Amino acid sequence: MVAVFAAYANSFSVPFVFDDQLAIVENPTLRQLWPPWTAFSPPRGQGLTVEGRPLLNFTLALNHAVSGVAPWSYHFTNTTLHALAALALFGLVRRTLAPLQGDAANSIALGVALLWAVHPLQTESVTYVVQRTESMMGLLFLTTLYFFRRGTDATTPKASRRWFALAVVSCLLGMATKEVMVTAPLVALLYDRTFVSGSWSEAWRRHGKIHTALAATWILLGFLVLGSGNRGGTIGAAAGVTWWQYALCQSRAVVHYARLAVWPSPLIFDYGSDFVSVGDIAPYAALDVALLALTGFALWRRPALGFVGVWYFLILAPTSSVVGGTRQMLAEHRIYLSLAAPILLAVVGLHAWLGRRANLVCAMLGVALIAATARRNHDYRSELALYTDIVAKRPANVHARYNLGKILAETGRLDEAIVQDEAAVRLNPDLVSARYNLANALSDKGRFADAVTHYEAALRVKPDYAKAHFNLGNALVRLNRKPEAAAHYRAALQTQPTYLEARDNLGSVLLELGQLAEAVEQFQQVLRINPNLAETRFNLGTALFIGGDLPAAAAEYERTLQLNPRFTPAHEALARIRAARP
Repeated sequence: MVAVFAAYANSFSVPFVFDDQLAIVENPTLRQLWPPWTAFSPPRGQGLTVEGRPLLNFTLALNHAVSGVAPWSYHFTNTTLHALAALALFGLVRRTLAPLQGDAANSIALGVALLWAVHPLQTESVTYVVQRTESMMGLLFLTTLYFFRRGTDATTPKASRRWFALAVVSCLLGMATKEVMVTAPLVALLYDRTFVSGSWSEAWRRHGKIHTALAATWILLGFLVLGSGNRGGTIGAAAGVTWWQYALCQSRAVVHYARLAVWPSPLIFDYGSDFVSVGDIAPYAALDVALLALTGFALWRRPALGFVGVWYFLILAPTSSVVGGTRQMLAEHRIYLSLAAPILLAVVGLHAWLGRRANLVCAMLGVALIAATARRNHDYRSELALYTDIVAKRPANVHARYNLGKILAETGRLDEAIVQDEAAVRLNPDLVSARYNLANALSDKGRFADAVTHYEAALRVKPDYAKAHFNLGNALVRLNRKPEAAAHYRAALQTQPTYLEARDNLGSVLLELGQLAEAVEQFQQVLRINPNLAETRFNLGTALFIGGDLPAAAAEYERTLQLNPRFTPAHEALARIRAARP
């Protein structure tokens, strides 16, 4: 516990990043705990990480009740959940190895739990707040197996039933946390066959009812998955990812995760859409096939060793096989539970080789990993630092380039933002968001002609992009191309009729073009929705004044001054009207 909190102490000040903004800060279902079903009902159809995961959403609502949108309580909870998962892993490994390793089981279990808990590969599941879904699912997965083992070790039927009931409850809660939990009943059955009953038939004869109850928790998972559909277009074909493209990448991903388990560098927050060809992945696919074959052989001849291999591959399968299909082709949080497999093999090997001296080696490795984890957490200190790190490690990641450009523009570093946006456009000329951000940055720099080029390119891909029409209209006004600007304001309003800024700007352009009647109509529509816009009232008064309706113009100028008594142009205009009256 001390080691975990030492490794993650510098994460408590990490701000919300990436999906945290939508899933936490802008998630309305977190803002009240009563009635309770509100917090258990995350938004649907928006592709949020909380979608279809009610228990995750509820725990975030609890944090919101404690600290609002201040991140510290969320990070404290994430670290605590991770520490509890490490304790559950310790208990499971210790009880599993006790009949096989004797007194060494305690030391091996401690080494495995320590190295697993402080390994820097776990940072994405702990420091990135919304990926609590991974660590909490991991905790519930481990407690399901731990409670199952306690049930098999119990000395009375009553105690056994109590532990088995806890295992089913834990499994059910896991299904409400993340879909990877689908593998827990299968792993529990294999665990029973390997370490408890000795054969499939005996496992089913002795514990068939509990395995059936564990499998029944799939009903809840099925209901939640059907309810979330394609997660707002973020998975499968809706995200632009075919099953075969995803499968190609996962052949390399499985090997890549194993390499990071041994040498966790470089760690990358967002790998991007990393499509590869058959030729590129052939060596990785061959290695995967070989490892799977060895796992199958070990299940037959050395079941305990085979179980470790199945643990690694089966838990990765829901996110790292043909069925995954998300935009993120690789994601380090997916290795969270599977990481226990290579660490277990390493620690058992160390004890077989060094005996008691292996404890010292594990302690030294633990200290080194704590330092590496703390250093990795430093990369999360701000969105700017995080995306700068991603771009340095994955320069071809178009979404990282786009997000870095957006952040740089928001902090006023426009020249640097333009460099990143231009790189994103070169990588993907049809990425509308990158084109739009580049155009905005160019416009802010006063390069209106260049901005127009990129707004138009964005609109060729997405003709109904209201904000792009609006900002293109603004750029055209600055270039004195007002009839074209009016056309784009109209286009923005066709897509979004309540776009007040576009309607207001359209009225201003029409006023300058001398189309007074329509200008008056546009201003009046704006003021019907928001009557407290002083500048719009002034413009309406000006249109009426030019049209010769002096009483109506004076009334609008007077209303303008009621809203803003210091609006000098309105004072001047009203003085002109009064001077012109006989």
